[in-house]
Amino acid sequence: MRLERFYQAKQAEVAALRLAAERGRLPAPLALPRPDFAAALSASARRGPLAVVAEYKRASPSRGVIREDLAVEEAARQYATAGAAALSILTEENFFHGSLDFLRRAAAPGIFPARPLPLLRKDFIFDSLQVRATAATPAAALLLIVRLTPDAAVLRRLREEAESFGMHAVVEVFNAADLRLARESGARIIQVNARDLQTLAVDRAACLTLAEAHPPQNDEIWVAASGVSEPEHLVRAASAGYRAALVGTALMEQPRPGAALAALLAGGYLQGQSHAD
Repeated sequence: MRLERFYQAKQAEVAALRLAAERGRLPAPLALPRPDFAAALSASARRGPLAVVAEYKRASPSRGVIREDLAVEEAARQYATAGAAALSILTEENFFHGSLDFLRRAAAPGIFPARPLPLLRKDFIFDSLQVRATAATPAAALLLIVRLTPDAAVLRRLREEAESFGMHAVVEVFNAADLRLARESGARIIQVNARDLQTLAVDRAACLTLAEAHPPQNDEIWVAASGVSEPEHLVRAASAGYRAALVGTALMEQPRPGAALAALLAGGYLQGQSHAD
């Protein structure tokens, strides 16, 4: 499983955090209020067809280097102006060329034209010390992957710890078995990744089928991830019950990611109107 190499790559980080904790040197959690990630997705989704979580991603295992000439501050500014509901920031260093400091930089004063957008820390998180480290940043949410922590009790503990610091947990699943564990853990924000872990191929049809076979329940907020690049993708995901979509590579590979996001949202709105008619 490809996740195993990501898990192994994070061991040095967790060991460093453990040593810092033993020496009383862990950064203190930020005491400032954080933007509400779940509320931002719900509010934006009502302006349809879907809220978009726009991602800052410099590289990926499937694509290699995407682009490294665009500063996180500029990407955040463009995404906010274009209508993103929230931002996803890749912080994993080895495979995605990320940095935990990107979260601080993306939330710097003057970045956002109006109120700050919620930031999602996208990384491979499986230890409570990683949750604490995230709480020392301006992140409003963090990613938990069921395949990385396939234990409902552990997922619940990590989610509740994140919530104790004022953050949400986005729990990522790939299939119905993952979904059962996510629901057992009490997950409220469920992200369905359309990318196959073994081949890295994207199957958006499977992502849609999962939502149609196991529709969102109660107040669950579902996020479609991977392979979203066209307005029609937004419309079809909305029809299947998704409230949001995470879009990364399709934006980052464009000369101006903000303009690409604005076009995607406008096209999705127009196609959504056409479908409604």
